[in-house]
Amino acid sequence: MKLFDSELNIMEILWRDGDTAAKRIAEITKEKIGWSKTTTYTVIKRCLDKGAIERQEPNFVCRALVTREQAQEHETTELINKMYNGAPDRLIASLLGQRRLSTEEINHLKRLIESLE
Repeated sequence: MKLFDSELNIMEILWRDGDTAAKRIAEITKEKIGWSKTTTYTVIKRCLDKGAIERQEPNFVCRALVTREQAQEHETTELINKMYNGAPDRLIASLLGQRRLSTEEINHLKRLIESLE
């Protein structure tokens, strides 16, 4: 499921805070992003239509149906397919070429690779 940046703003609130009333989501987005209540409810509706969240009554409480990990996996797969011709090793090489890793980060990556073998 493709989630756009505006929809991810709603999902981030739900992932962080858990089930949240739409009214409270509108308060948070107004404070943090500057969205109107109408904009927030429009984006919530798009998330509902996609099946990313569900509405519970009373009080129009929103619950995430997609986990952060599922969204990350989709976005990563899309990035690999789009920018690296489906080759995850090219993505890793690109990431590693961007900055110097600490010894701890290198050891963590080694353990991850070993667990895949």
